[in-house]
Amino acid sequence: MAVSRQQAEIVEEAERGPRARTRRLMLDTAIRLMQAGATPSVSEAAEAAGVSRATAYRYFPSQAALVQAVVDEGLGPILDWRSNSKDTGERVADLIGTSLPRIEEFEATFKAALKLSLDQWARRQAGTLGAEPQLTRGHRVELLREAIAPLGGLISPAASERLAQSLSLVFGVEVLIVLKDMWGLGSEETRSVAQWAAAALVRAAISEGGAA
Repeated sequence: MAVSRQQAEIVEEAERGPRARTRRLMLDTAIRLMQAGATPSVSEAAEAAGVSRATAYRYFPSQAALVQAVVDEGLGPILDWRSNSKDTGERVADLIGTSLPRIEEFEATFKAALKLSLDQWARRQAGTLGAEPQLTRGHRVELLREAIAPLGGLISPAASERLAQSLSLVFGVEVLIVLKDMWGLGSEETRSVAQWAAAALVRAAISEGGAA
């Protein structure tokens, strides 16, 4: 069961008063726990928030639903990113420049979500995941396709998709894991390397498209 940001917004819009405040309390508590490095279950978040488990599960029927809601909250304005520029390089640079500071701000949250995703993968491989809903992680796909949209008439659909896939390697919390944790780079250096790599990929795609 995938839980989208739109579904979460519908729930929040439809509920008012104490119910809306209870959901907000659950969400804020889960955010606090994930920013501290934990990946709480619905029961754990409910206990920390002082909410009954039965009530908590009405808002978040699974750990995946809770974590997805926290991730969407952390992404915030990134999910609404749009650009009026017709230049693909500028659009990609703007997306990365807008996103990486926010991703770094909620680094612990995104790492906790990644940990849950990897844990689910391991249990699925072992055949022990059962009917547990899977945490979905697909926002970057939509965002990167939007960023490179101006190339639609210049390169083939296959080349455009390959570019989006390549850019996904330099866009997301994984960039922080590689450049900050493994290479020991600071925030500015991390963003600079990500921007350089993204620009190089865009230039390569345009160059190959022109040659073809």
